Amino acid sequence: VHLVESGGGLVQAGGSLRLSCAASGSTYEIAVMGWYRQAPGKQREMVAVIRRDDSTLYADSVKGRFTISKTNAGTTIHLQMNSLEPDDTAVYYCNAFVGPDSSLMGIWGQGTQVTVST
Repeated sequence: VHLVESGGGLVQAGGSLRLSCAASGSTYEIAVMGWYRQAPGKQREMVAVIRRDDSTLYADSVKGRFTISKTNAGTTIHLQMNSLEPDDTAVYYCNAFVGPDSSLMGIWGQGTQVTVST
């Protein structure tokens, strides 16, 4: 599976951005897809994930502001980010866990920069 992200950029606080991640290859093996982010000097953290059954999970810091969804038979995911804050500034990485439940393997995209200015 190969992941390609798009949609990052620079936005003022309070603004919105939409990230997309398209998966290709053996997409039928995808169990979970999601977004993670890493700010300078900080560890990578989960932002939002969406499972094969469309259930979702969000980090507390983005609940009510970000929405994860999927299209194209589950091969593309989106992250709608509203009410952006400077603390949301980070490199955002698309992630997919693929394979059988007993031996899932994580795949990462190249990352896309999101910068929120004051």
